[in-house]
Amino acid sequence: MLKKMTITIIGSMFLAIGINVFLVPHHLLDGGIIGISLIVKYIWHVKVGLTIVLLSIPLYIMAWFYYRPFFYNSLHGLLFSSLMIDIFSVLRGVIMLDPMISSIIGGVLVGIGIGIMLREETSTGGTDLLAQFIARMTNWNVGIIIFMMDTFIIAVGSFIIDSTSFLYSLVVVAIVGIATTMLTQTGGWRRHVM
Repeated sequence: MLKKMTITIIGSMFLAIGINVFLVPHHLLDGGIIGISLIVKYIWHVKVGLTIVLLSIPLYIMAWFYYRPFFYNSLHGLLFSSLMIDIFSVLRGVIMLDPMISSIIGGVLVGIGIGIMLREETSTGGTDLLAQFIARMTNWNVGIIIFMMDTFIIAVGSFIIDSTSFLYSLVVVAIVGIATTMLTQTGGWRRHVM
């Protein structure tokens, strides 16, 4: 339990720094619920973490009825990571790098945050939770499923952000998918699914 809590804290910090320091200043997107929440932030200036929680409610209702271990294992990850994302929003603009460098670093940090949490069978909820359901039913790698969902969200987001941000967002999604896949293939989640 202590290990899971520690990983949740560390993973949430990676996510919060990746999103606030590297993605938001350049209006970059990630995929999934985080990507949708970033789109909401860019349009209506609503807090990203709060939006993640609100959008995750239907998936948590589904988890409650169909697979309670996912509900229990991910609820604390959702709440803590969302809180950290909103708290770390004060870091926006502290470092301004080239958009390509920001997309790479941001993608690595977000991918590490998600990947290490998934290895401990916790997540930030949202489409990560949905990806866990799909992985459990299909034996597909969670990172690959997340990558496919993220690509779809970025495609939808292309109508909101400019073409340059869209291209850099594709880099973010690819790197998040690679980092998550690398971290989930070497044990943790895959070991328990098989």
